Amino acid sequence: MEQKIEVQQAPPKPVKIQQPDPSKKDSNYSPRSHIYVREVKGRIETLRRGLGLLLMAMFVILPWITWNGEQAILLDIMNQRFRIFGVTLWPQDLTILAWVFMISAFALFLVTTLYGRVWCGFTCPQTTWTFIYIWFEHKLEGPRNKRMKLDQRPMDFDKFIRKAAKHTAWLVIALFTAITFVGYFTDMRTLMAEFFVFEASAWATGSILFFTFATYGNAGWMREIMCTHICPYARFQSAMFDKDTFIVAYDTKRGEPRGPRRRNAEIDPDELGHCIDCQLCVQVCPTGIDIRNGLQYECINCGACVDACDDVMDKMNYPRKLISFTTEHQLEGKRTKLFRFKSIGYGIALIALTGMLVLNIAYRVPLEFDVIRDRNSLYRENQEGFIENVYTLRVINKSQLPQRYTISVNATGIDEVEWLGAQEISLQGGQAEIIPGSLAIDPYYLESPLVEVTFRIEAVDAKRISRNVTSNFIYQ
Repeated sequence: MEQKIEVQQAPPKPVKIQQPDPSKKDSNYSPRSHIYVREVKGRIETLRRGLGLLLMAMFVILPWITWNGEQAILLDIMNQRFRIFGVTLWPQDLTILAWVFMISAFALFLVTTLYGRVWCGFTCPQTTWTFIYIWFEHKLEGPRNKRMKLDQRPMDFDKFIRKAAKHTAWLVIALFTAITFVGYFTDMRTLMAEFFVFEASAWATGSILFFTFATYGNAGWMREIMCTHICPYARFQSAMFDKDTFIVAYDTKRGEPRGPRRRNAEIDPDELGHCIDCQLCVQVCPTGIDIRNGLQYECINCGACVDACDDVMDKMNYPRKLISFTTEHQLEGKRTKLFRFKSIGYGIALIALTGMLVLNIAYRVPLEFDVIRDRNSLYRENQEGFIENVYTLRVINKSQLPQRYTISVNATGIDEVEWLGAQEISLQGGQAEIIPGSLAIDPYYLESPLVEVTFRIEAVDAKRISRNVTSNFIYQ
């Protein structure tokens, strides 16, 4: 017999909601805070600035250089023509661009294997422009401590003027950078003449405005975010590192235990190392890391902490290179091997790719020649009783100098072939020409319904510049 169980209603109880305690918030998940980079001087900083100025000068000057009366470097995307000094590249020459990209990639891999992220720290445009912006920040708002106090201070006239001057300088640099960059893709002199009188094309104006705000945002606001979160190179660089790779590293054995002390004070090596815990290595770092915590993917190998630490070591009368460009093997007292399987492999690949590029350029013929047979009609008979096929010839002078070309046609097994079209043409540098014409053959010589014909074009003043294209002549 079933027994009924009585159900009792439990009185409702209020649910207690647990609120997070702000005082116990983990700093690892705190929002990004602004990094106030301290100015540093030293041999590495001098080298980095020198390279930055050299690359900046090249970036600015190259679009203004002329070659044969035209802009030396012009990547004309609209007309699908890339002019690089004496060479004009067309879409058909993209293999050369592919070789250049592969060479650049393997060169970067080789340098990274040997010397770590020196590209990021010394020659990367993001780093160069970031340090330029930091320089203006230092000159207009003052050193690091003054900038920190300025940001904490309520807005007043002095703060407004300093901030306005800084952002104006940033925008001017960004605008100048954008105009120069767009000048690689359109005529630089025309662009400069038209942009400031609002006569530039919509494409040029839109591109300049986009790259202006991109430069202003990247170098002025995002800075280390580009290196730590957006740039993929920071993520896969560790795959090319090993214990023989030169990196910026802290000598833990010599520096620990760290602690402050007076200058020239006698210390017990067991109680204190050479690191005085001054935090300068952190304050000069553009990504805000502490190199004493070991190798970190945020480190861009700029060497700012090396100069800062060397300066402190000099003042304390300690040996330099507490922080230095070194390898893990050197820190362990072992010998560093520059020539190892990985570096040799990248070197061989780099040499092979460079050789392929040189051969590609050496055997490149600055002439494009295409023959298109009219497919609307197979053949026709003219008034003389000859059989005609209609063709369209497409010729491109891929050099930057004017050339004269002769056109001739030969047919396999047939001596008498008449080309009813232009026999000689003249083209300016980079000019393309469409040439219609027809080929006539006496039917007496046509033993087959399909005859192979060869069109040849040859430069009058340079016999090595020639092209042969094979097509078909159809009868019946």
